[in-house]
Amino acid sequence: MAALLRSARLLKISHSPLLRVTGGHRHAATAGAVYSRAACRRAAGPSGALGSLSPYSSASVCSTLRYYGTTSEQKGEVAEEPSAGIRNTQADNFDWALSKLDNSVRRTGRITKTLLQKIFQDICRKGYPSGNQALLLLRSCGSLLPEVPLQERTEFAHHVWEKLKTLGVAYDVSHYNALLKVYLQNEFKFSPTDFLAKMEAANVQPNRVTYQRLLAAYCQDGDIEGASKILAFMKSKDLPVTEAVFNSLVTGHSRAGDLESAANILSVMRGAGIEPSSDTYVTLLCAYAENGDITKIKETIETLQNMGTNLVDRELMQVAFSLAKAGHQQHAREILELVKHDIGYIPEAMNLCLSLITLGMEDTAFSVLRSFPILKTESPIEDSLTLGNFFLRHCVNMNKSVEKLVFFCNGLKDVNFHSSPLQFTLHCALESKNTAMAVGLMKVMKKEGFPIRPHYFWPLLVQHQKDKDTAGMVEVLKAMQELDVVPDIDTYSLYVFGTFPSLDKAQAALQEVGFDVHTSDFVSAVVRFEAAKRNLSELYSLMSNPSFPVIELHNFRTSLISGFLGSSDVESMAKITELLYKDSRYVKEGTQSTDNVAYFLYNLFKAMDEEKTSEKKLIKYIEELKERDITIPENIYKGITKILRTYNMSDLNEHVYALVDKRAVTAAPDTTTPLLNDLTENVLDLEKKLKEFKFQGRPANTVFKQLIKVLCDKENLSHALDLKTRNEDLMTIGCYAFLIKLCIKLDNLDLAMKLKKEVNLKCFEANLDDNIYMNLVSMLSKNNRLDEAEDLLKEIKEKNVQLRSIKSLFHTLNEHGLKGDTTTVQRLQDAMFTLGLVNPSSNLCSPLIISYLEREDLTGALDAVIECNKLYQQLPRLHQVICALINKGDTELLQKAMDFVRKERGEMMMMYELFFGFLWTGRYKEARKIAETPGLRAKPGRLQWFAEKCISSQKMEALENMVDMTAKLFECDRDEMYHYLLCLCKITNNWQKAEAVWMKMQEENVIPREKTLILLADIFKSNQQPVPFEVPEVWYEQPEAKKESSKVEESPTLSDSPLNEASNDDYKHKVQKLCKKGEVMAALNFLKKAESKNIKLPSSAFDILMRALLSQGNLEDALAVKDLAVRHMPEFKLSEKAASLLIVTQARSGKLEDALAGLKDMVQAEQVPMQLAIRQVLQGLAKQGDVKGIQEVQDTVGALCQSMNVSSVSFMNSTALAHITNGDLDSAVEVLESVYSRQQSAASVFRAVLTANDEKALDKLSAMAERLCNQFALYRPATDLFIQYLDLGKTEEAKFLLQRCAAIAEQRNVLTSYMSKSSNVPGKAASLKNLKELVPDFINQNSFCCYLMKCYVVDKDLSSAKALYQQMQDDGIQVDELSLKRLAKMYTDAGETVPFEEPQESFKFYADKLKISQAQETAEN
Repeated sequence: MAALLRSARLLKISHSPLLRVTGGHRHAATAGAVYSRAACRRAAGPSGALGSLSPYSSASVCSTLRYYGTTSEQKGEVAEEPSAGIRNTQADNFDWALSKLDNSVRRTGRITKTLLQKIFQDICRKGYPSGNQALLLLRSCGSLLPEVPLQERTEFAHHVWEKLKTLGVAYDVSHYNALLKVYLQNEFKFSPTDFLAKMEAANVQPNRVTYQRLLAAYCQDGDIEGASKILAFMKSKDLPVTEAVFNSLVTGHSRAGDLESAANILSVMRGAGIEPSSDTYVTLLCAYAENGDITKIKETIETLQNMGTNLVDRELMQVAFSLAKAGHQQHAREILELVKHDIGYIPEAMNLCLSLITLGMEDTAFSVLRSFPILKTESPIEDSLTLGNFFLRHCVNMNKSVEKLVFFCNGLKDVNFHSSPLQFTLHCALESKNTAMAVGLMKVMKKEGFPIRPHYFWPLLVQHQKDKDTAGMVEVLKAMQELDVVPDIDTYSLYVFGTFPSLDKAQAALQEVGFDVHTSDFVSAVVRFEAAKRNLSELYSLMSNPSFPVIELHNFRTSLISGFLGSSDVESMAKITELLYKDSRYVKEGTQSTDNVAYFLYNLFKAMDEEKTSEKKLIKYIEELKERDITIPENIYKGITKILRTYNMSDLNEHVYALVDKRAVTAAPDTTTPLLNDLTENVLDLEKKLKEFKFQGRPANTVFKQLIKVLCDKENLSHALDLKTRNEDLMTIGCYAFLIKLCIKLDNLDLAMKLKKEVNLKCFEANLDDNIYMNLVSMLSKNNRLDEAEDLLKEIKEKNVQLRSIKSLFHTLNEHGLKGDTTTVQRLQDAMFTLGLVNPSSNLCSPLIISYLEREDLTGALDAVIECNKLYQQLPRLHQVICALINKGDTELLQKAMDFVRKERGEMMMMYELFFGFLWTGRYKEARKIAETPGLRAKPGRLQWFAEKCISSQKMEALENMVDMTAKLFECDRDEMYHYLLCLCKITNNWQKAEAVWMKMQEENVIPREKTLILLADIFKSNQQPVPFEVPEVWYEQPEAKKESSKVEESPTLSDSPLNEASNDDYKHKVQKLCKKGEVMAALNFLKKAESKNIKLPSSAFDILMRALLSQGNLEDALAVKDLAVRHMPEFKLSEKAASLLIVTQARSGKLEDALAGLKDMVQAEQVPMQLAIRQVLQGLAKQGDVKGIQEVQDTVGALCQSMNVSSVSFMNSTALAHITNGDLDSAVEVLESVYSRQQSAASVFRAVLTANDEKALDKLSAMAERLCNQFALYRPATDLFIQYLDLGKTEEAKFLLQRCAAIAEQRNVLTSYMSKSSNVPGKAASLKNLKELVPDFINQNSFCCYLMKCYVVDKDLSSAKALYQQMQDDGIQVDELSLKRLAKMYTDAGETVPFEEPQESFKFYADKLKISQAQETAEN
């Protein structure tokens, strides 16, 4: 074809037909002589691609997504075929990349350059990229990148092409077609002749798509002559011409300057039997747009409307984009006024804006942005106040002028589109390190009255500080000076001073810029700097100077403490302390100097390091303070003694005590007051004490209450009542409660009610316990005193008694229901629900249905179910009602029930209810008819519910029939069905039935899962029966190679016969099997025995054994195996898993140098280490304080971090821990501040410090967290520390931190995330309760109870789960279905009856439902 094009360069198109009509379908038709009439003057080319040149064309997006999964049509030469394991890895990687790109396109209609580069790098790093991956990358380099200039897109596509080619990708025709599509979308100029020549050189044959896109390329340039050659060749090959080709012809004629012929193409299409679609009309409109013919555009749109065809917003935006790109922006705005803001308008319009900005037409883009429908609301919602972010960020990235940015910001604010556009734009400028733009924006903000804070400049300063770039630092300082922004203490000490060689040079530079170096902030920063450098003598000279300004201690306390602990100059330490004690310049107004120094000393002791702090130095320091008459309060002394005790320095207590101000020592507290819990005397002693108290006139209430309690415990009611009669004035609500409880226990209802009336008459401030009320209601109902019971319920409501438990009430209702006492149940139930004492639930509604069933009143039972659904949306005991109707044979009533279920819950629910009813009642013939209903699908949740019901009731026949009848049910998990049967076989210990089930599974060709095989084997083994299959065993990992479908049995050859009679594969499987069984040393001996007989084993056998040995921490034998493998196979190379495990074991054994060397070897061999390997090395280096080693690890694996999901923050956190290990806390704080400035977390650092009980580091980090929280509104550090306190059970510390940083309570997302994660970890229920107690409002009670219930499930704590469920019932909290499902399973596992109706769907169903509900709630909030 390339030769044809070269030889036919001057060939003209003839009037003879070039295209042949093969059918009437618009996508497959060809034109004959019809086309020749329209092409007399010019030939044509396709514009299907042209119609989608616009980067926001859905055609381009959809085609890209559609082709993601296409297979290669033709293979080129392949040097080496990758292994099966590599192919499996390729498939996994492809799925991951496709998912990421697909999600991005679905959500926004575009792909970011960063995401695409990340996927490309990851694919290249893993090696052996597949053809599908290459196709995925190439097709993403076009219109899906609206934020990237056209030329840069094409360059990236070429880079991808060349790089993947060097990695061994065999390109086929689909890859070349994808590259052509990218060229068209990016308007890249290329030679189609050369392109075809390259395909021919690569031995890749072009197909119909290739020719269509080459024709489109000619048409894109308006080269009708070149397009005619393509058409001639397509004619010779009998290739059909689709609508896409005609669309290209429209564009080709248009760009050749012949709009009349372009319009006539539509007539040609109709003549060829192809009706032009909206794509063709949009192509024609774009042709008019490129020529600026707005009149023709409007006429064509009007014609379409008259035809009943309306262009969608996306198509109108394509026309507007073509107008703007051709320089007709004024007409583009006219077209944009026609958009109707359909669904999907916003992402399409955002992509249009991005494309226009990329092409330098930001004004037109801004007019599009202002057309967003959200702007038309008078009171914009909160989300709308940031919808301009994407626009401003891209303008900053494209380096638009400050004037333009300010214009856009003002425009957005005028229409209430953005609440703080200038601030956000400044944030983007600082993020991109664009100093000139950032300073320009700050100047504008200052003019508009916005405050400019010193920390705004930190992102600009930090890089200069790292590079020691004094010139750059001075430039930023000059900008601060221009804006009248004075650096604060942190700016000076953290960024400015460290950049210059000395403090004097920094001071000189600041003075030269024009800053006052005599301010308190500057002086405080100098003090911090000098203290951190431990120049205490110079610091004292500075601070004692009479001209030294007034500064508060808290400004430099942490640095001063660090300097003290790191210095041996005790005399200077004492002098500075005396200065702080006696000089009013360092005392905060309103406080005393003694408190100032006292707390300083407390923090000093708290921050010291046990190993690095000399006791002699401390003793000398304390003696110096004593000589200078420095004293501390007693409470500070007690705090210091606790610290010294933790450091095993209690010998210092007497020295510290010498500093205590003896005048302030308090007296011992009075402990003579009798306590209730201490009174354990008998009745006679208590009566005697009561008389003594009354005679002496002392308060006797406590003794009297104890006496009543003892009598009630002894059930001596008469004596208690006599005592009450003689001491009415001492009767309290507690005494009445004891007496009423005793009456209830003795079933003396009349006396109990009489005592309760007395309580009402006395008008106590407190109320009786809710359990007393519930027990009284229960007794009244049992004695048929319903009116009084209802009155008591009303009293509960009036007195606002919180019902913590309704367990007794439920049992009362159930008891009456079992007796068939419908009236009692109905009245009590109505009273409870009407008064709002409890929320209606299926559990509380069930007794009413039971009462009708006990009376065999099925009509009443069904009506009650219908009424419960109508009033409370509950269907209690529906299955029981249906079973009763089936047993009775009442078809009319059964039909009524089914009609009701169909109406309320749908046809599928009705079919299942009937199916389960027939099964439960033994009507298997009728049940089978239901199961064979066409269209019935498997509902895993409903099938699981019935199966578990059968298992709990041990109804083998019903379960067996259900499994049999569902064999042909669509999407039925047959293994799961048989697993239910085997569970019942296990409970009944029926191995004969289990054996029959196993045979049935084989007949049905069911492939069992491991859990099914393990359960079946357990049944056989427990009955001493042989297991007819190999039992799968859980092993730490599987071999890399794909498992074979058949199991390898241990043959006599391996166990009895000589080794040389078996194949190499047999030895490998023998080693593998022994490793799986945990017999690692036997496997090692087997390997050595084979080696001694000079039998060559495959490399995989050595690899498997090494992994097994390393998983047990046996490093020595593992290395011996490796040496043995290398001796036999010099080219032996460990797999990624084995190499990673070796690194892990070396790191845990303290051999970090070997681990680091192994890590480098893996990377050099292009292997990917496990996350665990990197984490273990980092932890080991951090413990040793090896900062350089951590940096070396980062340099080694840095390029792999993104693909391994290892964040750069992991290295920063490890570096911070290494600094802490070295005692360099200031450097650690600096690193952590950098972490948090990136909106990341360093919770692991806080945890490590807390776990190590490093008080010095903790004090430093706590101060950092509080400072960032209270001064810079960075709340994550304090929140991380707060959570770690809670997680480690340090509730008091968490409470104090919350008091100091109240904003922690507002970090709902972080706190909720912690609660969600902790609910999956055993033993975290207390932490969740403490969190809810400290921050009660960050999560609603329903969600909290759901997480807490999950904790109890994980802990298998049924009693606590029961109590929580009862409390939720009492508090009127609606228990979510997932929690009910979990609780029901706990009841079943414990062998107890579930006291409520268990939800029938699966766990996954309710989990997904709860997630959706929580997401909606979050969106609403």
